[in-house]
Order: sequence, then structure tokens, then C-alpha cells
Amino acid sequence: MLKLAGLTLAALTLSTAVHADVDLNLGSTERVTRLFAYPNNCNVICFRNWTLEQTVEHYLTQSVQRDGYKTAKVVVKTDNKQLYATISGVPKGYDKPLTALLQAGDLAYNGASKLSADGKWTYNWYLFLPLGMALENRKSVELLHFPPDYSLIQAQDYLESKTTDRWAALLTNNGIPADQTPGYQTIIDIAPIAAPSSAGKDLEGVYGYFKDYQTTMVKEVSQNASGAALPMVAFGAPVRNWIKQQYGQTVDVLGLATISPSEGVKVPVLGSNHPSYIWYAADPEAYSGSDAQAKADAAGLKVMGQDLSAACWQAGMGSKPGTDPTVQLKSCTQTWQVTQKEKTCELFYTSIRNLTPEQAVAKCSTAQVKSQLKQLKSPALVTSSAPAPHL
Repeated sequence: MLKLAGLTLAALTLSTAVHADVDLNLGSTERVTRLFAYPNNCNVICFRNWTLEQTVEHYLTQSVQRDGYKTAKVVVKTDNKQLYATISGVPKGYDKPLTALLQAGDLAYNGASKLSADGKWTYNWYLFLPLGMALENRKSVELLHFPPDYSLIQAQDYLESKTTDRWAALLTNNGIPADQTPGYQTIIDIAPIAAPSSAGKDLEGVYGYFKDYQTTMVKEVSQNASGAALPMVAFGAPVRNWIKQQYGQTVDVLGLATISPSEGVKVPVLGSNHPSYIWYAADPEAYSGSDAQAKADAAGLKVMGQDLSAACWQAGMGSKPGTDPTVQLKSCTQTWQVTQKEKTCELFYTSIRNLTPEQAVAKCSTAQVKSQLKQLKSPALVTSSAPAPHL
């Protein structure tokens, strides 16, 4: 009976924790307006004619849903020019990561203001923080370049883009249920600016303005709620170069490094192609000669093998904290570039060339493609473990 009573008390305590109410002062209307990019999508006529309160409720609801609190409710109200959020159905302390995000957002706003004062801001850029991410139940972190503008002005969803959709698909190819991929896709963009997808070159000179924001965000999201370090994936050359500059670590594609965002915390980082890079690498127009299509297919197959291996590492490290990063990577590259290279081939032709599964199987069985698959051999692992600064 005593044991049963203890279990009942434990269950009651857990229930109380899960169904707590969290109240949070988000700040002045001026602060909330700029941190939530309000209005998100108005140009005389609003695509979605939401109030400031509705906009905030929208993004906070995305967060609680992606944290797995499906019955949680968010209510945002204004009182004396201050906005307050009440979130029911989430654990006590849920306000802490949200507060940290908004405080980092203030740093991003300061950087953007300085960028504008220096005459380097562009008319079609928008300050856009990674709103709507999982705040508590994060599995891994993705370091990216910048969010596309349509994620803000059309979707109002930081995770709705060709880039994030493709990577979510690769995570599902590696065993992560589709409804759980948002927990693996907590994004930090080194340029918190929603811009046209073609703006990459224009953004190259802005990273220094956001150093305080970048390092604060990495520090805040580098651990889960229990304090364990979360695996990070650095996507694309600008981000991998930023890791080198900021933390002194070299991360090539499928290269491993360890960074220390705060003292005593060691975070494994894997270098990866940008999720959208494959469409450039596999573009036949980028190659010359009568065999341009074959060259493009070969390049695309190589990138596909690398991307599946990186997503495999992310899925494995995120689902089983404490796994050895090097062992995990070796297993993943062996899987997708050796033992299952035919599956890698089929996924390339279905997802990038838009063939049917049957057409992809036939294509991957041709002599020409079989010869191209020989390049998919498990690469030598590259690691960088030199001491990193404590930031």
C-alpha cells in the first residue's frame, strides 16, 4: 500500500508539473514588435491580418506543439503597453528558454541596428529570430546561414522552407518519425535575417555584427534540459568557416570537431553540405560536354551519400545522447556509402530527379550508374579536437 501511495504521489507530481501555468512578461509593445518581426506579411494589404498578440500566440503555439505539449494553450494580452503570455499545460520553468531566446533577440536587434547605421542593411531584409522552435525537448541543433524570406512573409513558420523540408526528409530516412523531426531542427542562423534565397553573397559581410547574438544562442541551446550537450550540424561553407573563425575548429564535410560554448561543455559538431547544395551540384547546366547529365548525376549521388550520412549521424546522436560521435559517424558512412549505396541511389533519383520508385530502381541498376556508385565509399574520418576558447 505504501509503495502504491508513493507511485500515486509521483504520478500526481508529474501531472502537476506537466499541467502547470507559466506567466511571462514579454516586454513592451515596441520590443515585442521588433523581436516578432511584426507585422510579418503586410504590404498595404496583409496576407494574414493578425494583431501583434495573435502573431506572438502563433509562434509560441508552434513551440509548445513542437515540444510535444499538444494540449498546451497560449494566451497573449497587452496591459499598459506591456505584453504578457500565459502558457498552460507546460512544465514549470518553460518560460526560461523563451526568455533566453528573447534576450538573445535583443542582441540581434542591436546588431541589425548597427548594420543599418553603417549603411549595409538592404530594403528587402527582415530581422527574423528562430521563433517557433522546440524550446525544451531539443534533440540536436542545426547551424545555418540565413532563413529565406518566404518562411516569414508567407509561411510564418521558421521550419517551412525547401532547405528544412529536405533535411527533415533525410532524418525520416534515418528512422526519425516525421512528427518528431522538429525536435531535431532547432536552428541558429549566423545571419538572423530573412532575405531572398539568392542573397547569400550579399550577407557575407554581416556576420560580425551578430557575434554577441550568435555566441549567446549557441551557448543557450547547446545543452538539453538535463544539461547534456546536444550534437550540432554545421551546414554549408559560410557556417563551417564561421565555426573556424569563432571557435578555432576546422569542420569539413563529414568532418568532426568539438567546441566549448561555455566552460566545461563539450559539443560535438559535424560539418555538412548545405541542404540545398545538392540542387546546384546535380544541375546538368553546371557541366559541359555531351555527358553533362552523367556528370551531374554522379555529383548528385556523391552529395546524396554525404547528406544521408550526416543526417544519420544527427539522428543517432540526438536519439541516443552520449553516443561516441566518431563511432556514430563511421557507422553512418558505412551504411549509406557502402552497404546501402543502392538505396542512396534510389533516394537521389526519387527526391532530386523526381522519378517514381520503380523508375529509380531501374535507373540504379544500369551499368553507368553502378559505375558511378563506386565513388560512394566510406571516407576517412576527419576530426578536429584542438582546445576551443570558452565564450
